[in-house]
Amino acid sequence: MSNVKLAVVFYSMGGTNYQMSKWAKEGAEAAGAEVRLLKVQELAPDSVVEANEGWKATVDATKDVPVATSDDLEWADAIIFSVPTRFGNMASQMKQFLDLQGGLWATGKTVNKVVSAMTSAQNPHGGQEATLLSLYTSMMHWGAIIATPGYTDPVLFGAGGNPYGTSVTVDQDGKMVEDVEAAVKHQAKRTITIAEWVKNGNQ
Repeated sequence: MSNVKLAVVFYSMGGTNYQMSKWAKEGAEAAGAEVRLLKVQELAPDSVVEANEGWKATVDATKDVPVATSDDLEWADAIIFSVPTRFGNMASQMKQFLDLQGGLWATGKTVNKVVSAMTSAQNPHGGQEATLLSLYTSMMHWGAIIATPGYTDPVLFGAGGNPYGTSVTVDQDGKMVEDVEAAVKHQAKRTITIAEWVKNGNQ
């Protein structure tokens, strides 16, 4: 039984990354991990959110999800991030959250965290891989251990075959094009397995 503590940290505007994060939580808990499902702070003005029906619905749906803090990251052995792409980079809400972790980084508390990431975009070549790589660049500075899915299970091919992390295309109606649930759960279990190796090897 795993004793790994996992923080699943997401930003979601249309609900896609929230759903992926819930699947990651399920996959990690099935692998025996203790999981905290957390969102990052919304930065957009209320007037902008209120004017977008899907965005407002996601804010309402996640209103009881705790906002991630530095304490959550310090607590966690592993972190899975889920964030939509914005012009080939992570959404600014997630970027600000990472940028606020200088205190943890400066005291060595980000070192050897096992991290993995997921993303979404409105078309298959809309910056999905670039978004994951941009997030992983920050993780290299953290001294974290990046756990990608690679091609470690056949379920990844049905989900589009992104070796950097599960990514999904979202159509104009906000629906996921690829079936990524199994890939997300595999990625979560793989992240927990690697975190368990790191944790047990460090005791």
